Amino acid sequence: MAGLNLRFSDEELDALRERAAAEGRSMQAFAHDAVIAAMNEHSRLFNEAAEHVLKASAELNRRLA
Repeated sequence: MAGLNLRFSDEELDALRERAAAEGRSMQAFAHDAVIAAMNEHSRLFNEAAEHVLKASAELNRRLA
């Protein structure tokens, strides 16, 4: 499996350590899941926006076809 090195400030690393510990997880697992969640949220927002545009322009697209 490929890896990725991330750099954090001391404050950010302390916050990550505390948050992961509070959830009983490793910092690596916590950071991994946070990145995956951010990617999924971006995809979800993009898909919602695309659906909105398609619905909003449906009548115009029908008339132009």
